[in-house]
Amino acid sequence: MDYIVKLAIVLLMFIYTWFFQVQNQEWDLIRALLKDANNMAVHDAVLELNQYELSNGKIVIDPDEAYDTFVETLERNLGLSNDLAPKSGSRLHSKVKIVDFIIIDDMSNVNFPFLYENSQYHITKYLNGPAVIAIIETEHPKLISRNKKQAPIRVPAIQEYKK
Repeated sequence: MDYIVKLAIVLLMFIYTWFFQVQNQEWDLIRALLKDANNMAVHDAVLELNQYELSNGKIVIDPDEAYDTFVETLERNLGLSNDLAPKSGSRLHSKVKIVDFIIIDDMSNVNFPFLYENSQYHITKYLNGPAVIAIIETEHPKLISRNKKQAPIRVPAIQEYKK
């Protein structure tokens, strides 16, 4: 009987560790998907230039067009609906939230290179030209119920023009 109790405890520890590993692998996969999609989305957003200002020698990003393009690219690459919730068949389990979307261009009254710092999200980068900066997040995948709430998966991306 003593052997069976010990075996059951070892088996439960093994199963708990296995689920924990699967949950961590899911976190890695979702973070990689978010990072790739965010990189593509800021790349597409930075291409939405104001053509009139461009003809005057200034790189000015159209904020409305850039944001719409950013959201559309996220939706396409992550399998999301219009409200950024995952469609059936999407690898994501939770809604994606756009935490921050910033445009720094020639109309921002900054001189390039410019040191961009955001202490809230721990981002520091020298920008060599106009840029789009975006931060997205989604909930941490849950396979094991725990008392402690996991921090969301938060991913930044920056795309810039080199001057």
